[in-house]
Amino acid sequence: MGDTRRRGVVALGVTGLVAPLTLALTTAPAQAATSCTTQAGPYQKQAEKFLGRPVDGKQSAADCRAIKAFQDTHGITPDIGYAGPVTWGVMDLVSKQRAVGKNPNKDGACPVNKGRIACVNLTLQLSWIQDGKKVVYGPVPVRTGRKGYVTRTGLKKVYWRDLHHVSTVYNVPMPYSQFFDGGQAFHSVGLSMWNPPGSHGCVNMTTKDAQTYWSLLRTGDDVFVYGRKPGT
Repeated sequence: MGDTRRRGVVALGVTGLVAPLTLALTTAPAQAATSCTTQAGPYQKQAEKFLGRPVDGKQSAADCRAIKAFQDTHGITPDIGYAGPVTWGVMDLVSKQRAVGKNPNKDGACPVNKGRIACVNLTLQLSWIQDGKKVVYGPVPVRTGRKGYVTRTGLKKVYWRDLHHVSTVYNVPMPYSQFFDGGQAFHSVGLSMWNPPGSHGCVNMTTKDAQTYWSLLRTGDDVFVYGRKPGT
């Protein structure tokens, strides 16, 4: 069981959140990496609507700049302003995550009778820490397991913490590691949270969020993983 003591409330980290996808990027127009394409993508109208642009399905210079800015912000490549499936998939998830707002557990899927618990929604690629029904941190974007390396679902516990862990399998640093299921752990990465196709099963986080999780969780605390990541 998790520690049932109430902890001080941490300011919610609810911002414009997005999540990684395993969608395959269709062939985009050949362009220099820093240029802006003049061609409309298959999701042009959806991207225009999401970005508040005039919805006509035709690529304009202003459309391309807006799409490219979104791609740059969210680490999507190639960043040439082409409205392909990866770009639209991230936009679609942003919309769904914004709908969650400050109540990520409004469906009651993550247990509220465990005291402090870290919740991971694979479907929306979001994680948060709650204490009973009270969200004390998050929701924050995460990058979970890709196809063939899915993050396993179910109720688990943090069983080992290693501040400066290095993977013995992939020989890569895993700062702020908090293991909860075999080799699967919360930890920070030096990648965009939106870098497809995903992790090898761990719940990747930004350094800031991994540090906060490190400060809030303890060995023995509960972790609940549910849902299914798109494309897995």
